[in-house]
Amino acid sequence: MSVTDFGKALAPVETGIPGLVLWDLPVHGDSRGWFKENWQREKMTAAGLADFGPVQNNISFNDAVGTTRGIHAEPWDKWVSVATGRIFGAWVDLREGPTFGTVFTAELDPSRAIFVPRGVGNSYQTLEPDTAYTYLVNDHWSPEASYSFLNLADETAAIDWPIPLAEVEISAKDLAHPRLSDVVPIPPKKTLVVGANGQLGLALRAAYDGDPSVDFAGRAELDLTGDLSHARRWRDYGTIVNAAAYTAVDAAETDRAGAWAGNVSAVSQLARIATDNGITLVHVSSDYVFDGAADAPYAEDAPVAPLGVYGQTKAAADAIVVTVPRHYVVRTSWVIGEGKNFVRTMATLAERGVAPSVVDDQIGRLTFTDDIARGIRHLVKTGAPFGTYNLTGAGGPASWAEIAGEVFELTGHDRDMVTGVSTDEYFASATGPVAPRPRWSVLDLAKIEATGFAPREWRDSLRDLLG
Repeated sequence: MSVTDFGKALAPVETGIPGLVLWDLPVHGDSRGWFKENWQREKMTAAGLADFGPVQNNISFNDAVGTTRGIHAEPWDKWVSVATGRIFGAWVDLREGPTFGTVFTAELDPSRAIFVPRGVGNSYQTLEPDTAYTYLVNDHWSPEASYSFLNLADETAAIDWPIPLAEVEISAKDLAHPRLSDVVPIPPKKTLVVGANGQLGLALRAAYDGDPSVDFAGRAELDLTGDLSHARRWRDYGTIVNAAAYTAVDAAETDRAGAWAGNVSAVSQLARIATDNGITLVHVSSDYVFDGAADAPYAEDAPVAPLGVYGQTKAAADAIVVTVPRHYVVRTSWVIGEGKNFVRTMATLAERGVAPSVVDDQIGRLTFTDDIARGIRHLVKTGAPFGTYNLTGAGGPASWAEIAGEVFELTGHDRDMVTGVSTDEYFASATGPVAPRPRWSVLDLAKIEATGFAPREWRDSLRDLLG
C-alpha cells in the first residue's frame, strides 16, 4: 500500500501535452487519516489553473487491482483527483495539431491531481484495491455529446502499463476502439459569428472563409431578442463574435426601446451565455461612447460620456461585456463595409457631377470592415490579454469633408467640388430626429499595435476600394 505524501505545496507540473497539467496537492494528515481541498477555486486559479467552471462531480470506485478504463476523450474539461488508493494514468492528445498522439503517464495518489483539457484522451489503471477517484467536469452529460476513443492496446501509443492488459479487468468495448492511425483528430471548439449578414458580418465571413470551425448566424438563424439559453449547445463553442447591432443613430433618439433591445438586452444574453460556458465574447463598440470634447486620441480607459441614445446603449453594452471573464471589446469608428456607405455615396455624387456640402467639424479616421475582421481574428488567435482595444484605420485623422475630397480626387474629379459646413449647418433643415455627434472621434491605437496587429492606413484602404 502507498503512503500519501503529506505537506506538499500546491504547484503545477507541466506534462508536454498543451493544457494537460499535473498538480501537487497539499494533504494534511496524521495517524487518524487525512484531509485535502480537492478543488479550491481561489487558490488554484491564483496558482495558474484555468477557472474551467465545473458543474458536475463524479466518483469512480474500483474494486480490484488492475481495473483499467479508457482511453476516452470527452467534449469537456475535467479535474481528476484520487480519494483513496492509487492509480496509473495515461493521457493521449487526440486534438488536431502538432501534438496529436503525444502520450503522458503518471501515478496519482491523494496528493496529486490532474487537469485534463477537452480532447485529451484519458485512461486509468488501479494499483491498489478499493480505489476511488473523483472528477469534476464543466458540462453535463448529453446524448448529443461527441466523444473520441483510442484502443488501450494500440502499440503505436506505446503506453507502458504497470499491469499487462492481458491480466487486468477491462471491458471488451475499450479494447475494440480504433487505433491511433484511425482516430479522427478532435477539432478545436467552434466560433459563432452572430449578425453575420451585416457589413461586419460579411467581412468576417470572408476572413473565416473555408474554416469549418466557424458557424455564421444571421437574424433568421439566431434571433438575439429571443431566449438564447438552448439555441445552441453552447459548450461546443469557444468564441462568440457579436457583429450584430442596432446602428440607426438618429432613429435611436425616438426608438429607444428598439435601440436598447438590440444593443443592450441582446448583449446581456450573450454575456450570460459566455460567462456560464467559459466562452470568449468579442463585442464591437463605438466612438459614440465619448462626447468628442477631447483634443488627443482617446485611450481605451478614457471616461465614457455618450451624447445620445445610441452612444448610451453602446456604453451600457460595454459595461456588461467587461464583466465576462473572457472578453474583447473592440472599439471602432466611422465604419465602411459592403453595401451603402459614406464612401460609395460620395463616389456616386462625384460621378453624377453633384457638388455636396459635407461636415467639416467632426474629426476621425475611417475604419474598413475587413480591417476590423482581421483585428478580431488576430486578438483571438494570438490569445491577446482580454480587455478593451481600439481598432480603427491608421494614419492622420481627417474631417468628413476632407475624406469626401479624397474620394472625389481618387475617382478623377475635382476635390474642390466638396464644400465644408458645420454639423449644425448640415442638420439645420432636418425634419426627423438628429442624434448629437462627437466632434472628435480619434482613437489611440497603441494598445492593439502592442499585440502585433498593424491597422492599415485608411487612405490606402480607400484607394484600394476605389481603385
